[in-house]
Amino acid sequence: MWAKFCGWLLRAMGWTTVGGPSDYKKAIILGVPHTSVWDFVISYLFYTQFDKTAHVMIKKEFFWGPIGWFLRGCGCIPVDRSSAAAMVKSLIEEMEKEDEFILAIALEGTRKPVKKWKTGYHLIAKEVGCPVYMGFFDWGTKRVGKGEIVTLTDDARADTERIQMMYEQMHLKGKHPENYITH
Repeated sequence: MWAKFCGWLLRAMGWTTVGGPSDYKKAIILGVPHTSVWDFVISYLFYTQFDKTAHVMIKKEFFWGPIGWFLRGCGCIPVDRSSAAAMVKSLIEEMEKEDEFILAIALEGTRKPVKKWKTGYHLIAKEVGCPVYMGFFDWGTKRVGKGEIVTLTDDARADTERIQMMYEQMHLKGKHPENYITH
């Protein structure tokens, strides 16, 4: 019931779904462009309409009282951003212990404009041995999808720069376009 409602709500908001959920039990879906908290809402509705959960990282400060319970129920994972290495390690451990775990990651790491995107997704994907999808939410066309799988090499920085260029060629528009830059 909830999955159908989420799909209906996404369509009622004017969004078109491109593709379906991951074909793999473990995967990373990049979420670009990330310029608004509404990106989480759109991606949550997108993935939940398939009766699936895509986990997202949210800073631990948001997890208090009933809001924390609600966020956990939506698949959110509280993270301590003070140590990137510890955060990546805990995500790897979490993904390895579960039979099925889809992790949605905003490469920018924030809703503000960022030229140098984060590379933690790369280490996680390599350690877990899972594919990375080029997920997107385009506020200009109101299209959302998991996108295509991107092939990773052993060079995280070069792969991330290549991914940034691939996203640039997609001409996506963020909810707040001034906060989305790819180079």
